[in-house]
Amino acid sequence: MSPAYDVIVIGLGGMGSAAAHHLSARGARVLGLEKYGPVHDRGSSHGGSRITRQSYFEDPAYVPLLLRAYELYDDLERATGQEIATLCGGVMVGRPDSRPVAGSLRSAREWDLPHEMLDAAEIRRRFPTLAPADDEVALFEAKAGLLRPENTVAAHLRLAGRQGADLRFEEPMTRWEPYGEGVRVHTARHSYTAGQLVICPGAWAPELLADLGVRVTVERQVMYWFQPGGGTGPYRPERHPVYIWEDAAGTQVYGFPAIDGPEGGAKVAFFRRESVPTTPDTIDRTVREEEVRTMADQVSGLLPDLPGRFLKAATCMYATTPDEHFVIARHPAHPESVTVACGFSGHGFKFVPVVGEILADLALTGATAHPIGLFDPARLTGRA
Repeated sequence: MSPAYDVIVIGLGGMGSAAAHHLSARGARVLGLEKYGPVHDRGSSHGGSRITRQSYFEDPAYVPLLLRAYELYDDLERATGQEIATLCGGVMVGRPDSRPVAGSLRSAREWDLPHEMLDAAEIRRRFPTLAPADDEVALFEAKAGLLRPENTVAAHLRLAGRQGADLRFEEPMTRWEPYGEGVRVHTARHSYTAGQLVICPGAWAPELLADLGVRVTVERQVMYWFQPGGGTGPYRPERHPVYIWEDAAGTQVYGFPAIDGPEGGAKVAFFRRESVPTTPDTIDRTVREEEVRTMADQVSGLLPDLPGRFLKAATCMYATTPDEHFVIARHPAHPESVTVACGFSGHGFKFVPVVGEILADLALTGATAHPIGLFDPARLTGRA
């Protein structure tokens, strides 16, 4: 008996929704299973905005994937009419040897990406909302900006459904097993068979990919929105860039323009400061006054009109590998039928559409032309 589906996709957040789209666009019979409803806020693909950039300080090996992701985001906007990307420009700020500055400059030079180096006086002149110290500099990238995560997931789900994908929400996988030359997936409602399985578990990776052999740590993170003291006008995208700012102690703060009207405020957050290990089921979603004060104290020395008035906060989760690089590969224990994408370590959302394309390649052909050697789980498990 032939399987009911060609591919089953587990998890329909950022990566899973993109995989469902790219698979169904190629004519595959796709089943998507999601623990919650569509475009939910219980994982990591929410919060109104994510930074996108090409001069990637984490590693120059990411740059080709980013260039393709930019093309695919344009395609997604044209196909759905959704607002996805706003390229308002971005600055990586810090001392010249800081990771955001030095690492971004390395990638920009290696891939010949357009960029400018700004001293402190030029940063203040061009962006009056920012107040760098005299010994700080910035790499400015005009093609940096922000992405709308909820719109992105919704757009991919819409296209996948339009292309015939069977998307089932509030129906989490309970277990799966090899079945003939493919797989069988069980939920509380049904069992399904397919030739291929794609697992995009997000913060559920420790539970759903325990046999992968990769330690994935789930961390609680908090996002904050403040109303600038002088109003949101100077913080609009046409005047205020996205930024990643590392101080002399190595603390990183990142932030965004005010994108949701006068009362939307400007979003800011720490990157990994006081990360708290958690699980999706036990995460503390209450943001306390002392956390807000710590964030406000940090930004008050960086942006003259912030913190202003605190508006709101929200929690999300990072699913982090030991080296903070992704895992995208055929499952080493099930290389003929299972593909995995996990451990996006707090910097993965900008890659969503190209990861979907890669997952479709791996599931349907067993290989991809995209450079994904950096994401092989063998680097962390020692398995050949």
